[in-house]
Amino acid sequence: MILYHGSNTIIHTPDLAYSKPYKDFGKGFYLSADKHQAERMAEQRWAQTLEGAPAVTQFLFDETNLQSSSVQVKIFETYSVEWVEFVLRNRDMRIPQPTHSYDIVYGPIADDSVTFQLRRYFAESITVEELLNELKYSKGITFQYYFGTQKALNLLQRICH
Repeated sequence: MILYHGSNTIIHTPDLAYSKPYKDFGKGFYLSADKHQAERMAEQRWAQTLEGAPAVTQFLFDETNLQSSSVQVKIFETYSVEWVEFVLRNRDMRIPQPTHSYDIVYGPIADDSVTFQLRRYFAESITVEELLNELKYSKGITFQYYFGTQKALNLLQRICH
């Protein structure tokens, strides 16, 4: 399958050193099977930095690796309390990172209002069920792939054009 990464530059070789912590599934390299989602991320990343230009890099990934015993994989088929608790742990700056040992995580993307919603949850203004509903992506369910280890990154092959 082809996966897409949106950024403000073409990614020749993914490097976890450039990844930011406290994201949905932790510090890692994120991709989407939805090219339009990656294009939106590229625009957003460029708008945040105003450096480079919006760019989408394509990678080939053999999805049978998701069933391989050589990598630790976590799959969230849909939004769930388990998913929101996982996102909470990864986004919580009070918890030492990384919070898990998965090489690859596949699951829904949280809505852009995550930080605001997490503050409301930690202030006990909303329940975990209300948080779950608030974090559902407003444009409908969209999935992301997280590659959090070098072992996982080695499973990606950049497609050059």
